[in-house]
Amino acid sequence: MTETQNRQKHLYLIDGSGFIFRAYHALPPLTRMDGTPVNAVYGFTSMLLKILDKTDVDYFCVVFDSARRNFRHDIYSQYKANRPEPPEDLIPQFPLIREVCNAFNVAMIEQEGYEADDLIAAYVDEAQRNDTQVTIVSSDKDLMQLVRGGVEMLDPMKDRIIGRQQVIEKFGVPPEKVIEVQALAGDSVDNIPGIPGIGLKTAAELINAYGTVEELLARSSEIKQPKRRQSLIDHAEDARISKRLVVLDNTAPLVKHFNELNRQEIDPDKALHFLKEQGFKTLISRLERQWQGTENQLPNNVNDQLKKEYELIVTPDHLKKWIKAIYNVGKVAVDTETTGLDPMQADLVGISLGLPDGKACYIPIAHKKAQQQLTLGDFASSESEALKQIPLSQIVDLLSPLMADPSILKVGHNIKYDLLVLARYGFNLDTIDDTMVMSYVLDGTKNGHGMDELAKLHLNYKTITFEEVAGTGKNQITFDYVDLKRALEYAAEDADITFRLHTLFKKRLVTESATSVYENIDRPLIPVLKDMEQTGVKIDVNYLDQLGKEFQKRLLELEKEIHGLAGEDFNIGSPKQLGEVLYDKLKLPGAKKSKLGAYVTDADTLETLAGQGIVLAERVLDWRQLAKLKSTYTDALVRQINPKTLRLHTSYAMTITSTGRLSSSNPNLQNIPIRTEEGRKIRRAFIPEVGFSLMSLDYSQIELRLLACMADIESLKEAFRKGYDIHALTASEVFNVPFESVSPELRRQAKAINFGIIYGMSAFGLSQQLKISREEAGQYIKAYHLKYPGITQYMEATKENARRQGFVETMFGRKCYINSILDKNPARKNFAERQAINAPLQGSAADIIKIAMCHIKPVLTKENLKARMLLQVHDELIFEVPETQVELTAKIVKETMETAVRIDVPMIADIGIGHNWADAH
Repeated sequence: MTETQNRQKHLYLIDGSGFIFRAYHALPPLTRMDGTPVNAVYGFTSMLLKILDKTDVDYFCVVFDSARRNFRHDIYSQYKANRPEPPEDLIPQFPLIREVCNAFNVAMIEQEGYEADDLIAAYVDEAQRNDTQVTIVSSDKDLMQLVRGGVEMLDPMKDRIIGRQQVIEKFGVPPEKVIEVQALAGDSVDNIPGIPGIGLKTAAELINAYGTVEELLARSSEIKQPKRRQSLIDHAEDARISKRLVVLDNTAPLVKHFNELNRQEIDPDKALHFLKEQGFKTLISRLERQWQGTENQLPNNVNDQLKKEYELIVTPDHLKKWIKAIYNVGKVAVDTETTGLDPMQADLVGISLGLPDGKACYIPIAHKKAQQQLTLGDFASSESEALKQIPLSQIVDLLSPLMADPSILKVGHNIKYDLLVLARYGFNLDTIDDTMVMSYVLDGTKNGHGMDELAKLHLNYKTITFEEVAGTGKNQITFDYVDLKRALEYAAEDADITFRLHTLFKKRLVTESATSVYENIDRPLIPVLKDMEQTGVKIDVNYLDQLGKEFQKRLLELEKEIHGLAGEDFNIGSPKQLGEVLYDKLKLPGAKKSKLGAYVTDADTLETLAGQGIVLAERVLDWRQLAKLKSTYTDALVRQINPKTLRLHTSYAMTITSTGRLSSSNPNLQNIPIRTEEGRKIRRAFIPEVGFSLMSLDYSQIELRLLACMADIESLKEAFRKGYDIHALTASEVFNVPFESVSPELRRQAKAINFGIIYGMSAFGLSQQLKISREEAGQYIKAYHLKYPGITQYMEATKENARRQGFVETMFGRKCYINSILDKNPARKNFAERQAINAPLQGSAADIIKIAMCHIKPVLTKENLKARMLLQVHDELIFEVPETQVELTAKIVKETMETAVRIDVPMIADIGIGHNWADAH
């Protein structure tokens, strides 16, 4: 008998649904040429191919969930009730992912009424009956109950085997007892009730003592802790139900005969045809090399082909040699390693520098020995290792002149972060470039702009991940404990890749006519944003605390009112329970269900109901908005205040939006509503230092002014030049009434039309806003276009440009990519067309305020004014100004903003001054 015949056969069962969501969340938005989103498809394909490449098993199968209800809902109607709807851009990818399996001849299983986990359980049992070893490719804890002799799990992301010992480490019990622990602990994600107050650790202790849930419940009177004992008695039935929910059904039908799971050879023509349809060029290149038999000569990536010379610098003389080499080149890539993600609080651990031809170095600054090796894990520097490092003061003395030298270009990837960190250590970087911002100017939202993705996309290179050098989860260490050899490989690579990307992008900026946007708008904005983030803004902590209490009181009042209107108590935050109240109990009209069978209760639905006079819907909207404001601002802002500066430091991302707008985060200060009293109350918490005032300057109607110019509407341009009330003028034109006879109500309607046109608003949208019929709204829009036919022509030409080239442009040449403009789904296509109309206007407005921000600082410096720019909220800038300089500062900043760019109409900046943000608006 041959060795092959003696060998036990092997089955791989892939948790397909787990792969889908991991792939979706791991990759940035990605669309193919027709606008269909495919980031999850790409990620799923890559993960599947990686498994196929690494294994030579006999049987191979991908198992998917069915989107329908299953038997667990009959056991417990609230099962998975808290699960959110799948993201909108993921839904069309589900069928494409099934096509991946077909394209690569991989067996695929799903069965209505059963979850993937149940089908996996059934095939595990069948495999064992056929004396076949099983590997379940998943990290899902619910599948760990299946681990046993001949059955293991493989975590595909960590490339780690999960066997009996790993299950015990996770649950505190062996695999055969996992369901007992899960029954007690419950699962908030799947809405499995369990026993209140009992977590995994306590559940494991109880099961280790009593053996089973049934035995524990039978002897619950023995439990010494009164609260725990009573909870077990009161919720015994919940535990029994929970156990029925968590146990996997190994009697699920075998959709395909076991022998149908035989691993099949891939048909190259079929696989490549699919990949070409999706536009997956990297995967195509990889597989073509593999199938041409040149895989050994041409590896999947070019990591081995890149020339790399990485040096660890631990002596001043070595650093001096590098400084001399940098001066000879005139350009250096710079990257910092720190202990955290907050640049205002993270400690500097080391600096890496990069030069041409793969030369890079790492200068450790604050690495530490591992005092507790077991705690820090295998990634840490060993106790015996000599951590020789140049003293920080010497590094500052040697490197500072280089960093500040304007003749040496310093290149970073997201260099704003490095500027903020290095500034706290005495470094001032002059003359900078940023490869992340360059990538954004070139490619917008076509792809993400993280270094890992760009290295793969442009250099076909897989970078070392942070997790590979620092570990993951609870075993992850901060970078100051990373072994110096590992730190060198990781940090020097960052500088090396940054230098290589800069060389590529610098050429593309010229050939793709993107130099002007980068050099005149985005690059000079980086130090401006760095200064704003470094300055931060002061918060009135006591006021915010009182406001939080006020919001909580109002929430309780709203909750009581909502329950009264509903005639019963329910969880207002649960879309499922709200839907049942609105449509099952109150029988309200217009019920819609999602693909998963739940009632739709989003904001648009509730606003429609509120517009029909349904008070309950209106109050729920009020409750949602107030709850969000409380959790996002009154509760969270105080925790985000920097303990050293006692100020709040938001972060401005330059590379996220499709139009070039900045995006504020940690915290997001651009989403505080201005039109509601609650939003204004939150803004009152933003205050100046003693002796200062807050000053706001806000571009007035800038997008309407840009529309008049970009669509070349002479009558609108003339109105702006003469300072007319543009909304009253529109009312006069559209409703055929004399200008002087326009009523406040007609002006309000005209204002809605003006701004609705900018955002491509439909008749339905306008009818909702003005609370009029759709027919009447349609007549208003038609009348508007008849009065201003040039706007119609401009909008149609803009949509056609978007369809033809995939993007539209601002008046400064910034490309705004419209990813779904050719989508076959009418709703997504219509949304993309509205985007196409608005993007040139919003993007041009964003560019203008960026240009103004770049002009303001040198003007203030020239006039010796001490005002500090604090915040940017779309068309508004907020300053902290000494009270003695308010009048002159207001005059100079207003003039700078209004003359930052010359267009065919005047730009107007409205000024507000006060002792808090709300009063200054």
